[in-house]
Amino acid sequence: SIQVQQAIYMVMGANIGTSVTNTIVAMGHLGNGDELERAFAGATVHDMFNFLSVLILLPLEAATQYLYRLTSAMLPDQAYDKGDKWEGPIKKIVSPLGNMVIKANKDLIKEISVSEGLITCESYYPVNCTGGVETYEACKDHYGLIACDKKTGRCPAFFQNGASQHDDQISGGVCVVLALFILIVCLIGLVTLLQKMLLGTSTRIIYKATNINGYLAMLIGCGITILVQSSSITTSTLTPLVGMGVIQLEQMYPLTLGANIGTTFTAVMAALVSDKIDAMQTALAHLFFNISGIIIWYPIPFMRRIPINLARKLGKATRIWRGFPIVYIIVMFLFVPLILLGLSACFEQGSKGFTVLGCFLTIGVAIALGYWFFWWYRRDGRAKCESCMATRQRRREASKELPENMEYIRAELERLREHTGLADEDEESDDEEAGKADETGTVSDEE
Repeated sequence: SIQVQQAIYMVMGANIGTSVTNTIVAMGHLGNGDELERAFAGATVHDMFNFLSVLILLPLEAATQYLYRLTSAMLPDQAYDKGDKWEGPIKKIVSPLGNMVIKANKDLIKEISVSEGLITCESYYPVNCTGGVETYEACKDHYGLIACDKKTGRCPAFFQNGASQHDDQISGGVCVVLALFILIVCLIGLVTLLQKMLLGTSTRIIYKATNINGYLAMLIGCGITILVQSSSITTSTLTPLVGMGVIQLEQMYPLTLGANIGTTFTAVMAALVSDKIDAMQTALAHLFFNISGIIIWYPIPFMRRIPINLARKLGKATRIWRGFPIVYIIVMFLFVPLILLGLSACFEQGSKGFTVLGCFLTIGVAIALGYWFFWWYRRDGRAKCESCMATRQRRREASKELPENMEYIRAELERLREHTGLADEDEESDDEEAGKADETGTVSDEE
């Protein structure tokens, strides 16, 4: 099983990963430059807080085990009595529908994690249900990655008797694609609905209601997140409001910090009914990670302006090139994690060769980062990037407006022909052919 020390680092990564949702929501304003700038700044202020907090607290935790020692001192040595399993309200509503489509076999994950390599996924295949009947009782202890529902006794739609590991992996991939499609549709619908609802008087009312003290805004963000059990829902709802100018960036920031605190209460409440001290310690580490980040980046006005100004600069980048949000998401949430994952994997192989390779790659990445900063600040790299993005944006706008410009040019040429009395090329060629025919006829008559 995962140790608490490892779980703390995973919590830091999860804090960064959860902020990608509202960044995707901001892309719903691609059609309006002003709204996109504000919405992207409102979304990335969450990213900047998480990135900056990890940048400081990750080395601190690695050097001192600050979060691990703090949470260890708060908990008893012996475990609690095991209580009932706790589920949030959102999960109670969504889980029955999700289990009808696909249900992950969590027992398989637990058994593989504690087997130290003795058990693999192949050990659970092929799926074999007694009598070929696809029910929980018939397939119990004989299925792989996709399980049946114990409560209803039914198997999900993607469950297949006799399935191989490859079949279940394909089913899982299809579900991921469908989930992403549904997520994008819902986010676009959310932005569209809010744009239609927040018109006129309602906009002014919400603006006045959210123009409150920052610490009170944190409490509101925390309370909303506790109710919906998801910080992504809270921040994704607020992002379009920032894009439409209903909420200012300075007010979005404390609401986001409150949502970060609120989302930790889900894990705390779940750990309260668990019989494992490690679960509660991980939940408390998540809570104090966010509290520590807030203490660093909010109370002091100078420190508070750092993530806000960084987010505002990212928003201005979308003004130069509207394709910037896509590049930002790919680089920050795909390429950077893959590079870090690859570097860490080299040091975890237990081989001197991989360790040396990891050292060289780490040095290479450090040199590349150093050269990038040198190029950005000393070689006028910022101006070059802005010029490149501006050129791309001009080409995009030119290609988009080309059909309209062609129609305008044709209309203007037609107007000039009518004004000057000039004939079209086709008419002139017809007249020339007719003149030649007349000359030919005249010559033949004279002969």
